Amino acid sequence: MNTLKNKRAKDPFDILIFEKGLRIKTLMIDKDLDLLAVILNNGKILESRISYYSRLEKASVKQLNAWRLISDGVGVSWEKLNEDLSIKGFIKSTALNDMLRQLLGENDTRAVV
Repeated sequence: MNTLKNKRAKDPFDILIFEKGLRIKTLMIDKDLDLLAVILNNGKILESRISYYSRLEKASVKQLNAWRLISDGVGVSWEKLNEDLSIKGFIKSTALNDMLRQLLGENDTRAVV
């Protein structure tokens, strides 16, 4: 009998997260620099812009710093802002935005998030 426990993830993001144990370790946030840095448990850093996320962009520094990890580091939540972001989403949006900046030119700050 096939069960979900016997099935292996096929999505490369799910493999990284659920089979390899990739997790968010902490965040570094700098509103003045419009910077959201996601530090992973493997030492890699995903950089994003706060302005890519409308609820975060409108938030105060105090509100931005009131985050907590959820699901053992699979995501991060700002409860009072009603904003939850996942590691999978961070990886995808970082990769897409990096490629967009390369295609549009390094000084173009438009995002596809």
